[in-house]
Amino acid sequence: MSGTRGTRVLVLNSGSSSVKYQLLDMGDGGRLALGLVERIGEQSSRLKHTPLATGGEAREWTGPIADHDAALKAVAEELARDGLGLDSPELAAIGHRVVHGGQTFTEPTVIDEAVLAEIERLIPVAPLHNPANLTGIRTARALRPDLPQVAVFDTAFHTTMPESAARYAIDVETADAHRIRRYGFHGTSHAYVSRATAKLLGKDPSEANVIVLHLGNGASASAVRGGKCVDTSMGLTPLEGLVMGTRSGDMDPAVIFHLMRVGKMSTDEIDTLLNKKSGLIGLCGDNDMREIRRRIDEGDERAQLAFDIYIHRLKKYIGAYCAVLGRVDAIAFTAGVGENAAPVREAAVAGLEQLGLLLDAELNAVRGDEPRLISPANSRVAVAVVPTDEELEIATQTYALVGEESN
Repeated sequence: MSGTRGTRVLVLNSGSSSVKYQLLDMGDGGRLALGLVERIGEQSSRLKHTPLATGGEAREWTGPIADHDAALKAVAEELARDGLGLDSPELAAIGHRVVHGGQTFTEPTVIDEAVLAEIERLIPVAPLHNPANLTGIRTARALRPDLPQVAVFDTAFHTTMPESAARYAIDVETADAHRIRRYGFHGTSHAYVSRATAKLLGKDPSEANVIVLHLGNGASASAVRGGKCVDTSMGLTPLEGLVMGTRSGDMDPAVIFHLMRVGKMSTDEIDTLLNKKSGLIGLCGDNDMREIRRRIDEGDERAQLAFDIYIHRLKKYIGAYCAVLGRVDAIAFTAGVGENAAPVREAAVAGLEQLGLLLDAELNAVRGDEPRLISPANSRVAVAVVPTDEELEIATQTYALVGEESN
């Protein structure tokens, strides 16, 4: 990268009514600031900003923030108060999380009008996410039209899946006409965690076969062979796969026809049911694993059943991906539940000794912010806890691409 170019990258994750952001210095990998604007468009909008570079206290205020333009201007003002404004010559680029890149975007991409048009064309397969991502991009470009801006796609890491894993077994012409295939999501997390797990094992990513279990409110699994994804649990949308906080995961598609014919439910009602009222919250009324475990400890049978269903699905994917990979070097737990819920890790691995999976109970009980092994030294397959860092992954990919473009 040119010596005159700055080393800072602002990472933006724009949701339908929120903007998460982090400012990172790629010179030393340090975080300079982070924050969240939520409830955009409401009178009770909230901005929380933490100036990490100065070690200052978090600042928080509430009030009306009309739209994403106003939200990003508010973020810029907060950064400027700490001497980290968007007009700083140290700012090299802005990296944007974009949920769906389809088959078009297989790697991070510098944003221009053609890229924006293609992201917009993909809205039908990501109606909840891509419009918000586009809004954030357009607003940021208006604020700093001179600055390189990069789209980093959730789906990109999964574009290495073979057709045998990516295609659904439906009529090919229909599938191609409507871009129906398995795309996968959480790609920046799976990319980061699979590489970090290989490093933990002392291996180059090209030498390691890793199963990544990204377990948060949204949850997904991936099979990564030699640094490349060969299968993942989410599909055309983030609904497929594991049991999640509010999403059903895998289900017989005929349930939808049954609900339409017998339950007289509309398409929108079924969409809401499967995405927002299913999963753990549909099974027991809670989608917080800490609360579910508390209820289990008190003898709550409904919470216990929800947990058992969650674990059963998780075990099925672990077993399936062991079969897909053939040789597994490690299984890595990550994201909110994966990193913090020791009982989930214990239950997911229990009974899988024949697959080479063992846990050390004491190591599993330890909490920490660093990647760590929780399996015995003699375990055939390493079991790891690897905190994910999607913002760092987006910043790293953005900075590397801008460096290439400037050379």
